[in-house]
Amino acid sequence: MEGGSNRGRVVPEASVTPQSYRDGMAAVAGHVHLITTAGPAGTSGFTAIAVASVSDDPPTLLVCLNRKSANGALIESNGVFAVNALGADAEVLAETFAGRRGLSGAARFSVGEWTPLATGSPALDTALVTFDCRVLEVKPVATHTIIIGTVVGLRVGGGGPALAYFGRGYRTIER
Repeated sequence: MEGGSNRGRVVPEASVTPQSYRDGMAAVAGHVHLITTAGPAGTSGFTAIAVASVSDDPPTLLVCLNRKSANGALIESNGVFAVNALGADAEVLAETFAGRRGLSGAARFSVGEWTPLATGSPALDTALVTFDCRVLEVKPVATHTIIIGTVVGLRVGGGGPALAYFGRGYRTIER
């Protein structure tokens, strides 16, 4: 790299701890999502950054969540979930669904405007995009569960800047 480099501190393989890993991940920006589900097992949702596309044919995505969360079993039991990509003005929603506003389970849906999609999963009316999914596979990996879903429908919102999480804080990403 011309003009010098900014290589930072190298953490040797044997020294990678959960804390050093979290510090490293704080340097990775991620879009903030609300993952929601509704069905016979109940209605709930949580805030997630760990969401990724798996395939476009068939449309498939994945969500990761801590195995200690009751939401994983709820989604698996319901067999459906929705991924709601948040706009920049949705920080209160992100905090609510992260459990930092004193609400849990279905009570979290008292914040925001919601419409169920074909699977019955709640879709945030102001989301930039909502992916309606059926559970394809659930896989425990270390401290987390990976939920892979087939996208059976989607709703694209009106646009605008996105809410991201970077450096342990919320940020806005402009189009």
